[in-house]
Amino acid sequence: MCTHEQANCAGTRLQRKSTGIRHGSTMTRARIVFDLDGTLIDSAPDIRHIANAVLAEADAKPITLAETHSFIGNGVGVFVSRMRALRNISEDRQEQMVESFVRRYETQFEHTSLYPDTRPVLTQLQAQHSLGICTNKVIGATHAVLGHLKIDHLFGCVIGGDSLPTRKPDPQMLFAAFEALDGGPEIYVGDSEVDAETAQRAGVPFFLFSGGYRKTGVDQIPKTARFDSFSELPGLVESLIAG
Repeated sequence: MCTHEQANCAGTRLQRKSTGIRHGSTMTRARIVFDLDGTLIDSAPDIRHIANAVLAEADAKPITLAETHSFIGNGVGVFVSRMRALRNISEDRQEQMVESFVRRYETQFEHTSLYPDTRPVLTQLQAQHSLGICTNKVIGATHAVLGHLKIDHLFGCVIGGDSLPTRKPDPQMLFAAFEALDGGPEIYVGDSEVDAETAQRAGVPFFLFSGGYRKTGVDQIPKTARFDSFSELPGLVESLIAG
């Protein structure tokens, strides 16, 4: 298992162009890397719970689930900045609020769930391909929720928002995940504009899950393919590999 503390997840080989899909190759074992929140798991209800607990400490009004969705995607620091701005909370509270948020992040899973069909599809894909995680969620909370949902064993590499000096849409996180996995063709799976930009900058195919936390219409997001149900994903992978 690759973690943020191991050199093979964040080595010196990251300044390379992605190999992408190699048409006509005999290698059919793909490297498939997934975003987490809004892609594999619906965590927004718990994120909202955490956010409102932090806001309560600042004597501020809670945020709605829709507002929570709109703040997700760029990491906890940006999330806190956005909700703080919404509630006109001084910038000098930022660090304290981030610390309070992160402290709760590793234990709040009561309302977090996998999207339908995710578990069996991941199990099917892992039997044939190498799977990884590339998320802007902090690494401690990432490992905690993967373990809570009992899917941590399916991933050969997990890269979190504090694993490297940069975060998505910078592609270095995605390069690190691919470099740590065995296989050939590279595919990134996500749900948002941030994920699409990350894939574009990495030069890899991008599959968009339409049921996540995107802010704009599906047609406005660059993608190789979209899917509405995880049951569609294995077919998309095999079609892309076949070329």
